Amino acid sequence: MENIEINNKSMPDFVVTYVKYVDWVSTKFGRLAMYGIFVMIGTLLLSSVTRNIINLPLSWCVEMAQFTMTAYYLVGGAYSMQLNDHVRMDLLYDRYSEKTKARIDSFTAIFLLVYLVCLLIGSISSTLYAIEYDQRKFSQWNPSMIPIKIIMVFGIVLMLLQTVSMFFKDLAKARGITLP
Repeated sequence: MENIEINNKSMPDFVVTYVKYVDWVSTKFGRLAMYGIFVMIGTLLLSSVTRNIINLPLSWCVEMAQFTMTAYYLVGGAYSMQLNDHVRMDLLYDRYSEKTKARIDSFTAIFLLVYLVCLLIGSISSTLYAIEYDQRKFSQWNPSMIPIKIIMVFGIVLMLLQTVSMFFKDLAKARGITLP
């Protein structure tokens, strides 16, 4: 793959390749996560039908819906970032040029990276604890916490990778370069 050249400026090949593959992975897992909402709706519908019509309440339905929602927003977070659909406070931000926005985003990405690294360290620790002690949620259903904690680590890693991708794209935009 060759460097992308615009106005005698370019981004290194590894940056272009990194952005391309991380965006692809974020898109695939984000779109997969979108189907989680249907799983959650189906689970809550099942709970509602069994509790109100059949009079047979299923204790696991609400907790399963909570786990599904957690997986939905953790795995879909990187895709949301990629699409620029995340929440942003923009009291002044909208007034800036695209290059200035890119500079601001490049700078603030550093803080997001630090936050996500701390979150990743904590989530790995929490996952290892869940595995070592076979952690279970204290409830009537008593499900294992290991699967959702592994999904948590995976989602945070995806967000970390996507943040670096966004950093590279913003850096390129600030230099007047458009990455594919």
